[in-house]
Amino acid sequence: MAEKKFASQADLEVKKTSFIKLSDNAYAYTAEGDPNSGVIIGDDSVMVIDTTATPVMAQALIKHIRSVTDLPIKYVVLSHYHAVRVLGASAYFAEGAEQIIASRGTYELIVERGAQDMQSEIERFPRLFAGVESVPGLSWPTMVFEKEMTIFMGKLEVRLAHIGMGHTKGDTVAWIASQKICFSGDLVEFDAAAYTGDAQLEEWPATLEALRALGAEKLVPGRGPALLNAQQVDAGIDYTKDFVTTLLGSAKEAVANSMNLKETMAHVRGKMDPKFGHVFIYEHCLPFDVTRAYDEAKGIKHPRIWTAARDQEMWHSLQN
Repeated sequence: MAEKKFASQADLEVKKTSFIKLSDNAYAYTAEGDPNSGVIIGDDSVMVIDTTATPVMAQALIKHIRSVTDLPIKYVVLSHYHAVRVLGASAYFAEGAEQIIASRGTYELIVERGAQDMQSEIERFPRLFAGVESVPGLSWPTMVFEKEMTIFMGKLEVRLAHIGMGHTKGDTVAWIASQKICFSGDLVEFDAAAYTGDAQLEEWPATLEALRALGAEKLVPGRGPALLNAQQVDAGIDYTKDFVTTLLGSAKEAVANSMNLKETMAHVRGKMDPKFGHVFIYEHCLPFDVTRAYDEAKGIKHPRIWTAARDQEMWHSLQN
């Protein structure tokens, strides 16, 4: 019998995008469970949080931005390093981009594994990389901060902060405190699976609580619909926390019982499927999620690098 392909390789249905006004200064660009982007419009410039996957795909977001402002898109923020978030960065240079900003942790991950990640992501999920031939290479930050930085876009104050590890070791949130609007990147997901292949699962729940403590009343998650009031924000944080704690907890149970990776997958499914089996990209994420949770439960704190070859090796071990 032929081995099944990655669930993501069969995911060919184009998702409907939405450009949602959160305030006079903030917009959410969402796509039915595909990666979201954020837009902040200041008095003198524009900031884009997460670039889309390719320069070709970025043109759709730029078109939305140009429907509401002609200010230069001066700042591009990478919420973390994954290819699907960052490879569209070059499209913004023609729109006035002066700085590509990332946390120190994100910069270190690009150095360590950016090239391998780019290859593996493109092969895993071809639909998300439309126009991949337009990607000039890795997206390198021109400005790196350690823990946080503040940018004044005219009078509008925007804080960029690494509040803790979770989805990766370098996750960055963008926070408009005056309007209680947060762009969380993949620290928060809603109605979509959390991809945890490069995660720090043990630390993620505490980081979510640090995020909750900001008191956001609107939040743009990495995937899923924009959360438009405090109750929805809490629900998104709770959902993500439940996902990652159920995942790691069930993997720890499996390791304690000396299960192999395939047995661990079955055990984790028993806990995860009833709660999350229906959400966007669940089947795509789960093999990578379980593999990372299995590693972390066995004491591998720093995520192993995913390569296209390792993807196939993992997939084969779960099929046989």
